[in-house]
Amino acid sequence: MIAKRMEGVSEYYFSQKLREIESLNKEGKNIINLGIGSPDLPPHPDVIKTLQEEAAKPGVHGYQGYKGIPALRQAFADWYQQRYQVTLNPDTEVLPLLGSKEGIMHICMTYLNEGDEALIPNPGYPTYGSAVKLAGGKSVSYLLTEENNWYPDLEALAATDLSKVKLMFVNYPHMPTGQQVDIKLFENLVRFAKENSILLVNDNPYSFILNDNPASLLSIPGAKDVALELNSLSKSHNMAGWRIGMLCGAKERIEEVLRFKSNMDSGMFMPLQLAAAKALSLGQDWYNHINSIYSERRGKVYEILDILGCSYELTQVGLFVWAKIPDHYADAYALSDEILYEANVFLTPGGIFGNQGNRYIRISLCGDLSRFEEAIARISK
Repeated sequence: MIAKRMEGVSEYYFSQKLREIESLNKEGKNIINLGIGSPDLPPHPDVIKTLQEEAAKPGVHGYQGYKGIPALRQAFADWYQQRYQVTLNPDTEVLPLLGSKEGIMHICMTYLNEGDEALIPNPGYPTYGSAVKLAGGKSVSYLLTEENNWYPDLEALAATDLSKVKLMFVNYPHMPTGQQVDIKLFENLVRFAKENSILLVNDNPYSFILNDNPASLLSIPGAKDVALELNSLSKSHNMAGWRIGMLCGAKERIEEVLRFKSNMDSGMFMPLQLAAAKALSLGQDWYNHINSIYSERRGKVYEILDILGCSYELTQVGLFVWAKIPDHYADAYALSDEILYEANVFLTPGGIFGNQGNRYIRISLCGDLSRFEEAIARISK
């Protein structure tokens, strides 16, 4: 008998869909998966070289500290200073993570008691709601709409009962919609959090992909009083499988989360940490390189969407393209299934991110140009 906390927590959608795609492939379908945002490009060669050289040393294979090595915390702090103009104390305001996804769970387990509420974006990353549920909390969805630039209506939220709300998850640049952030929104969020005694959590892994203006919530004066920010090397440095992320915020918050985290793992492999520090030191040429590749791929995604009769914003950023489906489809699941079973191409239905995504699909930019061109040929038929 499974624990009650598992009731209402379903298997992650992509976990289920990957099994179906695997089954179709065994039937010889050769499915082109344009759904999942797992970077197919390698990290910088110097990052791999650092990992190889450090892993060959004899004294690096033991347990590491729960807070990460000083070199990695300093590298994260330097990265935030250079890229976001945010000053962080590497000793007290930076906590390396085994990927930022685990940070979502750590935060929920640290702050939520049974019955506490957390504000979750709709559409938004499904893990927010799952982590809240597993921690014993209750998810309260706040709606994002295209008409409001996929921003929360903070006035409407303020008029609701927020007495049980302890956390609010935000995610800008936004996934799945690709909406960029206006600094004014960050200012309004900080003010809203202060007025309602809510801890803001900004999940920020997409800010360097096809985005000329990377921004951090912590750049807003007073943000550290009410906010934490998660970040990751998965998308920005093609290191998804390496599982390297970070949490940053005020000393007190970092210490609180560390109390939980230190009971969950035994530190990160030192060569991984040193390689991550190398990645964080890369110059603008690295970001220009990966974005030139993603830009070319995005052009092919636009071709797919045009064939399907979808509409989309050219201003969106990040690792995906979000598009509204034609009216004659019942919902995005219908379109996704039609393309999967008739063209052997998988596109993500927006409904998995909440019912506000029911009329949208999401296409990943992960995959070489030949895969997109083949997808175009299949869908055209």
